[in-house]
Amino acid sequence: MIKKWVYRELPPADKVAALSTAINVNNFLSSILLQRGVNSFEEAKNFFRPAIEHLHDPFLMKDMNLAVDRIEKAIRQEEKILIYGDYDVDGSTAVALVYGFLREIYPDVSYYIPDRYHEGYGISEKGIREADAKGIGLIISLDCGIKAITQSELAESLGIDLIICDHHLPGSKLPAASAILDPKQDGCAYPYKELTGCGVGFKLLQAYCQQSNLDPKLLFKHLDLVVISIASDIVPMTGENRILAHFGLKVITAGPRPGIKALMKISGFSKVDISNIVFGLAPRINACGRMDHANGAVELMLAKTDEEATQMAELVDGHNSDRKKNDQQVTREALSMIDSDVLLADACSTVLYKEGWHKGVIGIVASRCIEKYYRPTIILTQIGTKLTGSARSVAGFNVYKAIEKCRHLLDQFGGHKYAAGLTLDVNNFKEFQEMFELAVAESIKDEQLQPELVIDLTLDLERLSEKFFNILRQMEPFGPENMTPVFSSKHLEVVGRPRVLKNEHLKFSVRSKKGGRIFDAIGFGLANFFEELAAGKQFELAYCIEESEYKDKKSLQLRVKDIRFVAILKEHEVTR
Repeated sequence: MIKKWVYRELPPADKVAALSTAINVNNFLSSILLQRGVNSFEEAKNFFRPAIEHLHDPFLMKDMNLAVDRIEKAIRQEEKILIYGDYDVDGSTAVALVYGFLREIYPDVSYYIPDRYHEGYGISEKGIREADAKGIGLIISLDCGIKAITQSELAESLGIDLIICDHHLPGSKLPAASAILDPKQDGCAYPYKELTGCGVGFKLLQAYCQQSNLDPKLLFKHLDLVVISIASDIVPMTGENRILAHFGLKVITAGPRPGIKALMKISGFSKVDISNIVFGLAPRINACGRMDHANGAVELMLAKTDEEATQMAELVDGHNSDRKKNDQQVTREALSMIDSDVLLADACSTVLYKEGWHKGVIGIVASRCIEKYYRPTIILTQIGTKLTGSARSVAGFNVYKAIEKCRHLLDQFGGHKYAAGLTLDVNNFKEFQEMFELAVAESIKDEQLQPELVIDLTLDLERLSEKFFNILRQMEPFGPENMTPVFSSKHLEVVGRPRVLKNEHLKFSVRSKKGGRIFDAIGFGLANFFEELAAGKQFELAYCIEESEYKDKKSLQLRVKDIRFVAILKEHEVTR
């Protein structure tokens, strides 16, 4: 699928020059910083040197005082406290964080994660009734609960109080609770709205530490869990998320807890960055809840010894291997269904289901389908008379709103702009498929049906240097709204002959036609460009700069994002 190259608008020259002078960097780096909202020396200082002191006062969050008071009351009166979380990475890290912290200061605390297959997403009736049977007086929900209206009423009727910590969009009615912590709820003046569920849990503990005069270092040692949630949940890497991620990575680097160390080893990582979390640690943690039960992930993160951690990491890795097999099988079947259906092939959306598809991989399969058919996608599986599944979207399109237009056909749904979950009766499938297609077709723009590659700057290849890269690296951690900078370069030539690796990846050496330094380049999944590149066609590269290490020798390498040959350059260029 041909990507549309979208060039970021260059900042005004006078602003670029002023920032370059203020922080003593070249104009290219100043342009990248200005594109990210860094406009002055002070803002650049805060950007390059995040500080814990820059975190917001947790008591700015609505209901925070009520939540902390209720926890203090529970501890004072020796009530049983239950930490209740979702089964994905954000939920399981949140449970490990809050449970792990509270159990250090209070013995009567336990945790509960619902079974994806028997209870589904969020606070379940089963979970509430089990809490009642155990004499729980207070439930703290994490990464879920903002739409648990009937469940909260059940808890209230049983005399169980709820503190809800969530980051999803609330519905028109809020659940009954002693406190609701959600920066997205109406009337919440908290300055930063993009925290993860684990991040909201962190703010609760931060507030508790402040009010109880506890040393914050007791809490900050758990920031490794917060950075894993931030990287995994694909939230903006801005504001507090960036500060929390920065210091979370420092915690891991200084000495990872046994569970993270074991997971790093089994993933083949000697160090951890955001990319390694997203592509290595997170899929393994997620696999527990997808293929079995997320309790395994929590046990891994709470492991006290290397022996226990190694055992749990092997279990988690096994679940991930099973997940991969199911993922590949269901993806093949889903793509085959689209390819063989004329109406589906030409539609603006994809909505599919099949009995027997593994519920744990359908969200991944939805993303895989988007890689080939770039459009909002819903993949469902049948369990009895119900269909349950996941929606994924494309850049700029709000899939949640499209689903909301079909809400009368659904048993339940929830999520956000780019991802959602839903359940409906199998008898409603055809009507839902048609209505969702109509909702998408009415509101999606043609350009949203073509994948975009956002390019920060066009550079001459000879501008690249170790000094340039080292300053770029200080812009980490990267993530949404602070993505790894992507550059484009023209007037290039291949040095030697390109190679295809494992039938799908492209490896070659490149330099400017003016001469100069030769750079190794690798394009994962770009083997389809081999023939044209080998034929010597004039081309342009879009790439990120990274450091490659081989036999203890480090060198700069281009991670190729796309290749454009002269004949199709103009047709697929956009400036934004």
